[in-house]
Amino acid sequence: MRIAIFLAVFFISVRSQGQTLGGEAAYQFLKLPGSPVLAAAGGVNVSYPSNDVGFAINNPALLRPEMHGQLNLSFNHFLAGIKAYSLSGGYHKPKWNTTLAGNIYFIDYGSVEQTDAAGNISGSFRPVDFAVQVSASRAYLERWQYGASLKFIQSSYGQYSSSAVAADAGLSYTDSARGFSAAVLAKNMGVQLGSFTGEKEDLPFDLQLGFTQRLAKAPLGFSVTAHHIHRFNILYNDTAFNNENGFETKDGFFTKAMNHFVIASHVYLGKNLEAIFGFNHLRRSELNVGSSGNGLNGFSIGLRAKFNKLEFQYGRASYQRNVSQNQVGIVVKLAKEM
Repeated sequence: MRIAIFLAVFFISVRSQGQTLGGEAAYQFLKLPGSPVLAAAGGVNVSYPSNDVGFAINNPALLRPEMHGQLNLSFNHFLAGIKAYSLSGGYHKPKWNTTLAGNIYFIDYGSVEQTDAAGNISGSFRPVDFAVQVSASRAYLERWQYGASLKFIQSSYGQYSSSAVAADAGLSYTDSARGFSAAVLAKNMGVQLGSFTGEKEDLPFDLQLGFTQRLAKAPLGFSVTAHHIHRFNILYNDTAFNNENGFETKDGFFTKAMNHFVIASHVYLGKNLEAIFGFNHLRRSELNVGSSGNGLNGFSIGLRAKFNKLEFQYGRASYQRNVSQNQVGIVVKLAKEM
């Protein structure tokens, strides 16, 4: 009964919030991966059982009692000198049979010159984005887990500011004996409390579905995740720009379908060492420049190294030829696992 009620609320919310695409929504920073493991896996993954509270913040249904006392700190040196910081912590409450988590995500764009419409410099300002999130997850029967997150979002760009509240809702299924897990997640369902110009904007809603399979006789696993499954054509195509610069954008049926998928592979090099490889087809489709060489655009790699009470994480994602971002993080265990 509980799971039925949860699913009903879940899909009612999805239907009411699934109208936004690409740059048409505010708070695009919410799409950035807050975990190096997520960045390495292509930036979108809802099913990988990482046992990492920083990764589980992305999908509250992945929170587990084993994350009790975990603290995850991540730093992302993004493009154009933009810096992103993420701090996550987990806590399990046995009396409630519930795992709780909190996260603070902060984006610093550095100092930006302030100009008028004619380009005259009148000073500088420091734009920032941040989100504060609380999450909770509970088990249902042996293999199901459901969870939800509530977040407060704030953007401040000089004299302009905006705030919003949003929620995520997720459901996961795990078969440990077969090394299989699957999950569905609805992200960023919410409403603005205050807008930049007085006109309300949509939030970057995303409906995601994915699965992860670990091979039984090889140290390998893979994940396949579909995002924006509530809308078929999600490619941003500026035809005026493309025509002006002589670029040709592929927007056939196959490309539109593949743009929904992010693929990741997990290579277990040992009990405490894991390599991750990812490919985001939409990122490559949108950021490829004409017919010139685009290198590893859309691909990502990463590494996890586990120690006694410490874990080191690294992720690197390519956005265009010779343009990549690096993300590092550490996980500290402050308490024994429940």
